[in-house]
Amino acid sequence: METLIIHPKNEEQATALKAVMKALEIDFETEESPYNPEFVNKVLKGVNARKAGKPGQKIEIQDIWK
Repeated sequence: METLIIHPKNEEQATALKAVMKALEIDFETEESPYNPEFVNKVLKGVNARKAGKPGQKIEIQDIWK
């Protein structure tokens, strides 16, 4: 049998998918993200800002580890 990896976009989709799988008696596992949600939101905010054409913050190479 094959394994399916599903990426719901929000909690509503995750809940609906879990309900369907339970109704069909399909075994499934859930796994929490190993990343801090606050950090992920900061990264996504920066990515979206760059996509919207907003300037980023420039860091000189010699200052990157300070």
